[in-house]
Amino acid sequence: MSLLKNVHREITPLTPEDSFLVFDRTKSEFDFPIHFHPEYELNFIGNGKGVKRFVGDSIEEIDDLELVLVGPNLHHGWVTNTCKSTKIHEITIQFHQSLFNDELLMRKIMKPIKNMLDRSVHGILFSKKTAFETYERISRVSKMDGMDYFLELVSILYDLSNSRNQRLLSTYTVDRESFENSDKIKKVYDYVQENFDKKVTLSEVAKLVNMSQGSFNRFMKKRTGKTFVDYVNDVRIGYATMRLLEKDVSISEIAFSSGFNNIANFNRVFKKLKNCTPSQYKNEFSGIKRVL
Repeated sequence: MSLLKNVHREITPLTPEDSFLVFDRTKSEFDFPIHFHPEYELNFIGNGKGVKRFVGDSIEEIDDLELVLVGPNLHHGWVTNTCKSTKIHEITIQFHQSLFNDELLMRKIMKPIKNMLDRSVHGILFSKKTAFETYERISRVSKMDGMDYFLELVSILYDLSNSRNQRLLSTYTVDRESFENSDKIKKVYDYVQENFDKKVTLSEVAKLVNMSQGSFNRFMKKRTGKTFVDYVNDVRIGYATMRLLEKDVSISEIAFSSGFNNIANFNRVFKKLKNCTPSQYKNEFSGIKRVL
């Protein structure tokens, strides 16, 4: 499909210790490319009449509000299209595949959530009525703290799983034997997560998975769509975004703690990946919330 020609593999700011991330913002346009990531994503859009939605092989123009659950590694994105609103309200909730493990999902009370997560590999569009009724709850979530925040999000997922008139969007699903399920890529992922704040070389990581540097770079490109250097920078910028949003520290301190050896390089890579400067990102995404 031409739609998937330049799909972006997003490294989300969600860390292994986090449960949920919530982005709550008002914007005049969508400028993030079609992308995928291994986390689940629940996306609400208000004042979005005329916006075009891409989920898997589904392409549709949306009404004034909608709520969609996108499963792991499923290509998705929204483009401004014919939308005239300058106050599009977007609330995005992301959570790890491992947040609800198999033993928990086997419990009777969790069956509706399990079934919904299984169906989300196609992308699920909830009814307009459900989107409207859920809006107030998810808009309050980023203002909550601790266990109240966690329990309310689980409750929202449970209510969505039991809601009526859900519709699957994409006819195809993603091969589960993908990025995170490869033993080699898992080793790379774990190593980079532990060491991104230090100097990480292609040779040392290639040696870790018993591959030549050339073979390893081709392997990374095939699995992630990126060179190894670009992948490490994605992880570093993901960490930096969290520090920008949650810590009252200087941008230079964040740059060095993220593994960059100078501010200019940090600013250049950040702007390339996020289409804005670190300070602009901090201002635009001030609604983000993290649970440890």
